[in-house]
This record gives sequence, C-alpha cells and structure tokens, in this order.
Amino acid sequence: MTLKQTPLNATHRIMGAKMIDFGGWDMPVNYGSQMDEHHQVRRDAGMFDVSHMRTVDIKGDGVRGFLRYLLANNVDKLQFRGKALYSCMLRPNAGVIDDLIVYFMDEQWFRIVVNAGTADKDVAWMKEQAAKSALSLTIIPRMELAMVAVQGPNGRAKVWQVLPQTEAATKDLQAFQAADCGDYFIARTGYTGEDGFEIILPASKAEGFWKSLNQAGVAPIGLGARDTLRLEAGMNLYGQDMDETINPLEAGLAWTVDLKSERDFIGKAALLANPPTRKMVGLVLQDRGVLRGHQVVHTAAGEGEITSGSFSPTLNLSIAMARVPREVQVGDVVQVAIRDKMLAAKVVKYPFVRNGKGLI
Repeated sequence: MTLKQTPLNATHRIMGAKMIDFGGWDMPVNYGSQMDEHHQVRRDAGMFDVSHMRTVDIKGDGVRGFLRYLLANNVDKLQFRGKALYSCMLRPNAGVIDDLIVYFMDEQWFRIVVNAGTADKDVAWMKEQAAKSALSLTIIPRMELAMVAVQGPNGRAKVWQVLPQTEAATKDLQAFQAADCGDYFIARTGYTGEDGFEIILPASKAEGFWKSLNQAGVAPIGLGARDTLRLEAGMNLYGQDMDETINPLEAGLAWTVDLKSERDFIGKAALLANPPTRKMVGLVLQDRGVLRGHQVVHTAAGEGEITSGSFSPTLNLSIAMARVPREVQVGDVVQVAIRDKMLAAKVVKYPFVRNGKGLI
C-alpha cells in the first residue's frame, strides 16, 4: 500500500525525521530524541505537521440547524466569527464516529477539522445526513490546504515573528477562537496542554512557513512527543480512548455533550436511555514499570482497562487514562496487570500537566 504524504514529507526527511506509517500516512515519529522534543514544547516552542487532518467547509442555507442535529455539542454556543467548539459526532447508538472542532464563519459557512484516520468516513456520514435533511448544503473537503500546529509558551510569539502581518488580528484571541488572516486561518487551539496556534494554510505555502518557523527557533516535533504531550494534557486520542463502540459519557467527554437544551441530535436518545456504567480516570503508577494501553485494571468494583498510557517526561512518572467502573473514586489505589505482576496505581483526576506545570 502506498502511504499518503503531506506537503511537508520531503522536508521532514531532509530534517532527519524517522518516518512511520500512521493510519496510512507517512509521518515523522521523531527527529532525534523524543524526550527532548517533549521538553521543547513544554519549555519553549515546537511545530507539528498536522496536514493529514482534514479541513471540511459546510456551506448553505440552514447549515446551523444541520449541525445542531449532527453534533452532540450545541453549535448555538457559536455566535461570533471565528468562535470554535469541540464536539463529538455520534452514531444513533451514541458510539463516537469522530471528535472534531467546528468553527463559525457566518450563517452560511461553518468550518470543521476532523481526524485523519476518520476523514473519509466523516465526510460520507455528513453527506448522508445532509441528503436526509433535504437542505441544499455543500460539503467541501479542502484537500488543497495544509495545517501546522505551533505549541509552547513561546509559540504565539514565534508565529508573529514569522507572520508579523497576523499579529494584530490574533493578539487578543482567546482559547477556541480563530481569525481568518487571508491565506492563514489561525486558531488558538492545540493538542498539547500548552498555549499556541493551529494554522490552516495553502499547501503551496507550507514548506516555506515550516522553514521560516525553524529559522525562528521553532523545533520540529514528531508523533511520539505529540502523544506524550496530549496524554499529560488528558486529551483523548480517537481509536484509543474512544471509537464507535464507546459513547462520549464513558470517554470522559460529557462536557462536550449538550443534554440540557431541548434540541435533538443524533445519539441523544441512546445516551438518555443508557446511563453510563464506566468512566475515565487518570492513573499514576506507584511501582516501577510503565502503564500501557489495554492493560487490565483491577478495582474493588470490577475490572477496567487502560486506554492510553506512557511515561510522563514532565512528571518523571508513569501515567495513564483508564476506563473503569463508575464506583471507582479519586484517591483509590487499584492494581494494574503488567506482564506477570500486579502493580499498584493511584486514581487521580486528569489532566496531569497544563501549561508546563504538574497538576497531581
């Protein structure tokens, strides 16, 4: 199988990246020390090629009403241009098709950014629901666009150094807000628990932007450090922490589901009819070892499972997110089956790290 390539593929190789197959994409896992890359983002600024993620524009009369029904979170919260919302898109049984970010551009245009591995499925589902709605909507996958994330305490300043013309429009952006700066759509969002921007831009400009950032002192960061950063930040990874067999209430995403308003949405009836029996918690290993996905968690209330686990470079501890029975409480000590041993882990509230500081 031929792997898909982002516009930065050749640049990654020139910069010495180790490339791997990531969901059918040829992507950099690291450029040297994964640990150094992790600390670079926490302490300064790093850049990520996220051009494998898909930007989808939905346009037409009635697009807000369509998204009000399509998404579990309520797009009525989006009332000014550039405001963003994190949401899940659900099956009728409330299984998660994907988690995504939706931006309000105007009453006839919303922009959605979806995950790479689910992009084709997502667009097909959107088109299927649009056809059922009888609305005249245009759903446009923007294949000609690339996406670069710049994350870290100095990330925004580095972007302004490279794109000084965007500073005025983006200086006062709050979290989950974006500004359309001509060729550069700049959002104050990210997947690391640090401040920064995610920039959508023409694929033709991606290489020049990447190199300019590097010259400004922004280091390239691979998928390895991206995973430990997002785990420390307590952010779900689709395909590991949730998928179509899991509903958002059991994936720690109840805050992204609006069950209070009267509006209906796909999956709402299933969520109301099936109260969750499990929940997501954080774990910190008390013994020597490393927590990994799929390890069994033994609790007084029954078994659970680690969904994401790794060594935390920031905390110098082994941490995990785990789906466990609802009766499990913060402060409990549970047992995790690691190889042929049962090791103790403490249940904690995540995120583990935010803005460079440990929270546990």
